[in-house]
Amino acid sequence: MNVVVAGEALVDLILRPDGSIAAIPGGGPFNAARTLARLGIGTVFLGGISADRFGQQLRSRLEDDGVHLGMPEPSALPTTLALAELDAGGAASYRFYFEGTAAPEVSPADAHAAATADMQILHVGTLGLVFEPMATTMEGLVADLGDAVLLFVDPNCRPLTIRDRDAYIARLHRVLRRADVVKVSGDDLDYLSPGSDRLAAARALLELGPSVVLFTDGAEAVHVLTAAGEESVPVPSVDVVDTVGAGDSFGGGFLATWVDAGRGRADLHDLAALRAAAERAVVVAGITCTRAGAEPPTLAELP
Repeated sequence: MNVVVAGEALVDLILRPDGSIAAIPGGGPFNAARTLARLGIGTVFLGGISADRFGQQLRSRLEDDGVHLGMPEPSALPTTLALAELDAGGAASYRFYFEGTAAPEVSPADAHAAATADMQILHVGTLGLVFEPMATTMEGLVADLGDAVLLFVDPNCRPLTIRDRDAYIARLHRVLRRADVVKVSGDDLDYLSPGSDRLAAARALLELGPSVVLFTDGAEAVHVLTAAGEESVPVPSVDVVDTVGAGDSFGGGFLATWVDAGRGRADLHDLAALRAAAERAVVVAGITCTRAGAEPPTLAELP
């Protein structure tokens, strides 16, 4: 089974409270792809990667983890950068530098070449639904999906990169009409439905099309929401180093568990199976939080 993860690969410049800076390969889809591959799942990453030194590091991380490159030719454009400023609790806030960089340059031809016949799951989100021309390409790829392909959407909203909120939300809603599983955080819901109760806003997403909504809220319980019922999955406390990549590794852990169990789009009615996948995803995300930067666990590191 093949999972295609589409979106951005970039370098996070991590600014720590003591003023030190570290350059860490990242990007939500990049982190999710590495999580899936580290957990033993055949994974393709669809995104532009530069030929510069940062790009070489991004490419090496993906290849070392066993991720296949959907766009094997390096881009002549520089690597996209994100400044991630950590607070005293390890939580990150981001600013992005993306004009004229490699990550957004994904064409329809690139997308359809990477979306091979054995693609069973497509994972889209984060800046893949914001940066152009990648965002238009991703929407077109979603519109052309076959009925057997499970679509997983992680909006992972980055307000500082969104210049036209109404246009962004309209595109997201169009994508969600085809989505099967959508993962949203509390921050996502605050942006998408400002002033609303978070859990109510998460439930309302089901009306847009998805069969399943996974609502994560930091250290609070994960809510698995479907039209037929709901489950609440506790999040055990861990010694947090930082939360960079936690949500991405949760999504990757959920899909890896789903694939491991031999499940697909037709099985999303099984609330017990959804809960089991969410429980394992919580473990994957928890381990990621105990490490600096986005370093998801391997299959051998899971209990």
